[in-house]
Amino acid sequence: MARTSVCGVKRAPHENVATVLVDPRVLPDLELELMALDLPVWPVRTAPICGDGPREAFQIRRRMVERHRGAWDLACDWAPVWVGFGPTWRTDDEPLPWAAHVALWRVLDEHADHVRFHRRLGGVPRLVPPDEASEGWVTP
Repeated sequence: MARTSVCGVKRAPHENVATVLVDPRVLPDLELELMALDLPVWPVRTAPICGDGPREAFQIRRRMVERHRGAWDLACDWAPVWVGFGPTWRTDDEPLPWAAHVALWRVLDEHADHVRFHRRLGGVPRLVPPDEASEGWVTP
């Protein structure tokens, strides 16, 4: 019997993010607080990796709210965001340091009345800030 190997297969580049529902009234202040810690906030609705951001935001919000069978109903119109980790948290291809997780969960816990999240990370395609995305482009 022939055996197959996946040693040469590499995972597509991805971004580790926390998916968070945020009360829109506090989103600007929370975003500033997280950005000061090099934890960029990407509203799903306008994220550059989403072909149809409003639809994806709706679907994420719906899944998160429904999963809690009424406990998160107050978040039914909150904004889903991805919170990533900036360059100060990264070391080449090494996993994120535990301090990065601690910093994120601490800030989110401080805003517990206005956020809903699961204490785990997911992966999304690389999120490139607009100024980095335009590098290399030549304007006529």
